[in-house]
Amino acid sequence: MRVLLLLLFAFALMGQRDPILVPEVSQHEVQVRQGFTGTELLLFGAVLDPQGRAAGSDYNIVVVLKGPSQPVRLREKERFAGVWINAASSDFRSVPSYFAVASSRPISEIVDEKTAAIYEFGTDYIQLSPSGAIDPDEQARFKNGLVDLKTRQQLYKQDFGGVQISEQVLYQARITLPSNVTTGTYTAETFAVRGGRVIASAMTEVEVQKVGFERKVEEYSQDLALLYGLLAVFLSVGMGWAAGRLFALI
Repeated sequence: MRVLLLLLFAFALMGQRDPILVPEVSQHEVQVRQGFTGTELLLFGAVLDPQGRAAGSDYNIVVVLKGPSQPVRLREKERFAGVWINAASSDFRSVPSYFAVASSRPISEIVDEKTAAIYEFGTDYIQLSPSGAIDPDEQARFKNGLVDLKTRQQLYKQDFGGVQISEQVLYQARITLPSNVTTGTYTAETFAVRGGRVIASAMTEVEVQKVGFERKVEEYSQDLALLYGLLAVFLSVGMGWAAGRLFALI
């Protein structure tokens, strides 16, 4: 009888286990060639229970796509005597070169602000890791300025309603990469949310890399930085001299 009760209890616990996410992306490698104008990624997948069947319960999906992080120094411009000069500045240790969020519903209707901040569900919650001592109000101002700049460059975006869910099983979201994306490894994190709680998460990667002549130039600039710099200087001086001679003959 005791063994039977333990088995029934185990099956009951298995029935209460959270579902699992099976994510996928339309292309795991984006090739940046000359004339690259951007591309669209399709992030899709399914939500299943631990036995591999459809989860079959109401949930919301949030997708976060992030590019490689890099340190950034943000400077504020100030007009002085009719000339714009650099004024205050702020350093951030870890700024995503690209950041996009898509969700099945507005984030405020899915989770509270604390949960949204933990998982970075939106540009308001990006963790930029500021360095040095700075006033909180100043830090917030510089952060908002950085997000605004990246948004205008189409590198930061959010689409609250951009995830479509079919039969509470399949989901999909379309996210556009602009032409000015940074090369490197991009992470696509998918979160299933129910009752204000993240019940499942999964991650896949997308590699954005230059190919052809652009890649050779990038490799040359990194492997032979000194020669590359000298060559760039000689080319600039040579083209300037040639242009000057040409205009002198006209």
